[in-house]
Amino acid sequence: MIQHPLTTNVYIDGFNLYYRASKPSGLKWIDLRRLSELLFPDDNIQSIHYFTAHLSHRPGNEAQRYRQQIYLRALSTIPELKIHLGYFTSQRRIMPLADTTPTQYAEVLHSEEKGTDVNLAVQLVFDGFVGRYDHAVVVSNDADFAGAMSLIKDNLNLKVSLVNPDLKQGSPKKLSDAANYVKRIRRKHLLGSQLPDRLSDQNGEIVKPVGW
Repeated sequence: MIQHPLTTNVYIDGFNLYYRASKPSGLKWIDLRRLSELLFPDDNIQSIHYFTAHLSHRPGNEAQRYRQQIYLRALSTIPELKIHLGYFTSQRRIMPLADTTPTQYAEVLHSEEKGTDVNLAVQLVFDGFVGRYDHAVVVSNDADFAGAMSLIKDNLNLKVSLVNPDLKQGSPKKLSDAANYVKRIRRKHLLGSQLPDRLSDQNGEIVKPVGW
């Protein structure tokens, strides 16, 4: 009996991947399609959904914002990949300083990312309900996705895999239990899935940022 490759959609928590794998390893220029193929070589990678948010304007982060924009341009050259954007909110807060006696306070600018987790969970469940995949892959170590993953596995009877991007820590049990299968991103996966240093799109040349 011939077994056909599973039609697979990949759902990536962008900030989780960045802070748990890309930044600690120093390998930030990741080709997300190639990474998906390395992790699931026997599957038919149909689409990749990347969830993130534009960094907000804050003093001193202009270079970081610029590098993010360059990377999003590079990702946009991957035909199977769609970028889903949430947003940041910023507000002033009075917060206590660490290790001060008596307690001292300072006014800080607190930024919080909104929408990307909800966007990922909704897209994952919706695509499962309308039959867009045989196999869903969630790249994150955020236990908040356990409910949506369990729904896919237990109610829709579709295969769902968890890819833990954390190079040092295992996944929360609640999250692992929600998946049929758990994989871990290793440094070798990141090394084998780097984009070319130079690409191009309709706006011109895209150059890998220094240090990426």
